[in-house]
Amino acid sequence: MEEYKPRKIKFKAWNEEEQLLVRLNSIDCNRGELVKKNHILLQFTGFHDREGEEIYDRDVLLIDYVKFLVFWDDDKKGWFYCSIDKPNGSLSFHAPIAEKMRRFCSHFELNKKEVKLTKR
Repeated sequence: MEEYKPRKIKFKAWNEEEQLLVRLNSIDCNRGELVKKNHILLQFTGFHDREGEEIYDRDVLLIDYVKFLVFWDDDKKGWFYCSIDKPNGSLSFHAPIAEKMRRFCSHFELNKKEVKLTKR
């Protein structure tokens, strides 16, 4: 049997006050639950996009110009993705799919990006 090597558990966070996506220096643990005041924690999926960029929970990914959202499904206990335009049809998210996509932004940044694009 192979030696056990734990996977890295990483997080980014959406700072609700500053409206910015940030990397964290620390996270508090309260009774086994990770928390950071005024932040929404976004876990690393373990997957990378076609350019090698890390993919996190609630990231928006592109295939051509179609936008997809990555999320954790508590009921199915796994990572899934769906088209932003058709959120009812989710599919299992895994490495071969991730490697065909390109990370665009976080879901929380999406509205800010689209406003900038329309102002040009």
